[in-house]
Amino acid sequence: MKEPYLIDKEEILRLYKPRDSKAHKGTQGHAVIIAGSYGKIGAAVLASKSCLKTGCGLVTTFIPKCGYQILQISIPEVMTVTDENTNFITNIHLPLIPQAIGIGPGLGKELGTQKALFEFLRVNKAPLVLDADALNIISENISWLELVPEDTILTPHLKELERLIGKWNSESEKFQKTIAFSEKYKVIVVMKGAPTYIINRTSVYENTSGNAALATAGSGDVLTGILTSLLAQGYEPKYASKIGVFLHGLTADLALPKFGYESFTASTIIKYLGKAFLSLA
Repeated sequence: MKEPYLIDKEEILRLYKPRDSKAHKGTQGHAVIIAGSYGKIGAAVLASKSCLKTGCGLVTTFIPKCGYQILQISIPEVMTVTDENTNFITNIHLPLIPQAIGIGPGLGKELGTQKALFEFLRVNKAPLVLDADALNIISENISWLELVPEDTILTPHLKELERLIGKWNSESEKFQKTIAFSEKYKVIVVMKGAPTYIINRTSVYENTSGNAALATAGSGDVLTGILTSLLAQGYEPKYASKIGVFLHGLTADLALPKFGYESFTASTIIKYLGKAFLSLA
């Protein structure tokens, strides 16, 4: 494999579009987050909050009924639509056509949720981020990837990646298999890890921001929100994926002197997104 291209600040500054002075919430994109199940509504909160804090004009979150009050109280800026089921999602019905959708954090793998995901993929045309349980369900129904829009962003951690592409015996085999997978299904794979790599067909990019503080629960849910937000704001998936992973990592670099590795949480990523954007100025 040839050397990966580096994603650094210089590259991000070329891609980043500062906000128009005449912008209003209607010009900044409407994103939808589909997430959560009983005991994992926190994943929906993290993804929704990070989506807003990355600059999206409007965010609607689709959750099972048990998450309604949690969402409304913890993020008053987010609009909430609930499934008819109490504890997990069974039928995804959206009252709008959003600019982008992120699906998967805390979703669970109930049979009803699997059916709902299939029906959703069958009709959805919006740019898409697939994460967590959405990937776990798809790994058992791999042909469903033929239903997703071209350049859909997948964000597997290493165990989820293994479920998607099968086991590998070496680093080079892992990359070969991921490249083949990306080419076959025309998707962008954000291979989360230290460092994080983006595989877009035969192009491999290595992120240069971030540190071990990011090894914490909910970190991936926050990344899903960031990526969905950037897609909704009109960034092409190949650029949204680069900007998203770089900003996500940058929050950990900026927060490390204050929080150290151990006390940094997924909520700290969200808290430091503003500083990350300001450091691009």
